[in-house]
Amino acid sequence: DVGRVRSHNEDSLLVSDPLFVVADGMGGHEAGEVASEIAVNTIAAAGSNILDGATLREAVIQSNRAVIQGAQTGRGRPGMGTTLTAAFITGSTLFIAQVGDSRAYLLHEGILQQVTHDHSLMAELIDAGQITEEQARVHPNRSIITRALGSDPATEPDIFELTLVPGDRLLLCSDGLSGMVLDDGLQEILSRVP
Repeated sequence: DVGRVRSHNEDSLLVSDPLFVVADGMGGHEAGEVASEIAVNTIAAAGSNILDGATLREAVIQSNRAVIQGAQTGRGRPGMGTTLTAAFITGSTLFIAQVGDSRAYLLHEGILQQVTHDHSLMAELIDAGQITEEQARVHPNRSIITRALGSDPATEPDIFELTLVPGDRLLLCSDGLSGMVLDDGLQEILSRVP
C-alpha cells in the first residue's frame, strides 16, 4: 500500500516459508525502493543457504554489500538505504535478523511482545530516559535511523533466537504500521483476526 504521504511505495517483502523479510527504503533518500528491493532479493537468493542465525546474519551482511554496490554501479543512487527485518523458522526455533526500525513482534499466549529493538534516534532517547514513547510518536526527528543497510560496509544485524510453541504468531512490519498503530491495537487485531 502506497499510503497517504508518498506517490510510491519504498517497502519490499518476501514471504517464502520458512523465510520472511520486510525492508523499508529510507524515506527522503534517493532510490529507497531500489535499496529495499536489492536487500530482499539478495536474501531471497541466499534462501537455501539459510539454516540458522549465523547464516541469516551472513545473508543480511551480503544484502548490505549488495545495496552499497548497487549505489556505486548506478543501479540505485548514492545515499540510498533500507531497514530490514528477516525471520527464519526451523522446527520450533525462530531466528530474527534486524537492521533499522522495521520490527518483529511475537504474539504469545495472547500477549504481544516486541522482539526487536529499533536502531533509531527515538529509541536512543527513550533508552536514555530523555523522552517517553508517547513523545517519540510525534517528535519531529522520529524518522532518523541510526543503522541501515547501504550506509556502512561494516553494518551488522542484531540477531535474536526464540523458541516457538503452537499458537504463536509472528508479525514483521515497517514503521508504516508500528508508527501508526499502537502495540495494544496490534495485539487486538492479531488476537481477533484468524
